[in-house]
Amino acid sequence: MAVAVAAAVAGATAFSCSLSSPRRRRATTERASSAAEVEIRVCTNRTCTRQGGREVLAALEGLAPPRVDVASCGCLGRCGAGPNIGASSSVSASGGGAAVFGHVGTAARAAQLLEHLLGGESGFDAAAGLAALAAREKAEAALEKGDAAGAEALLTEAIEMNPCGGLHLAYRSRSRARLSLGNITGALFDTEEAIKIAPKFPQAHLSRGDALFAMEEYQAAEYAYADALDLDPSVRRTKSFRRTLHFDALPLFQARVEKLRQKAANAEISSPSS
Repeated sequence: MAVAVAAAVAGATAFSCSLSSPRRRRATTERASSAAEVEIRVCTNRTCTRQGGREVLAALEGLAPPRVDVASCGCLGRCGAGPNIGASSSVSASGGGAAVFGHVGTAARAAQLLEHLLGGESGFDAAAGLAALAAREKAEAALEKGDAAGAEALLTEAIEMNPCGGLHLAYRSRSRARLSLGNITGALFDTEEAIKIAPKFPQAHLSRGDALFAMEEYQAAEYAYADALDLDPSVRRTKSFRRTLHFDALPLFQARVEKLRQKAANAEISSPSS
């Protein structure tokens, strides 16, 4: 494996202390499952950040399968030998236990580390994961520039690569692109695929709400938004949650729910059965 081991932690207890207070992950990533096979903590203290720690954190979040819990943490020691990553694995193929890995300064090395931790029988392919991640990042940049068609094509390419990790992120991003293109049914399909892969990924539920809202399924949309907030209350502060709001003077969640209820009431009044 190309990743060098900077230091092995003296024991699992000492390592657990380093991981006991992980920093809050970005709202765009899935919350960890209680059954995570591998826990990865990326040091984002000053020295490791200068050496690319945050970029490595973002790469690992995009590469990791749902059974891997990725988060930032404080100093793991060996400052200057970073970016440093602490990993605790219950996967027997990788030997289990805990260790700290140093000099993990690129997405390629991060992918190699992940492949090592998961073991050969996991099906994780570092090269395939990196290719899919690159396609998704390029697609998301296109989407931000308003090129929804180009983004959809790139995301379809990423999904067809069938990477072991990050597939739920690709489906969620393609749902955004399809919604922008007016393909509401396709957008809803993608959000449901993302939820199947990662049920605790709040952004997938949020995007499902947007698709249902576009279909005028207002009550179902309200439930989807509520599911997203139940999983991660900080979702209300994200750009995607704000994007479709038009009640800036009201708290975000109440504003969206009120808008949904208004739409539902209007639909009921205009219904032939009324």
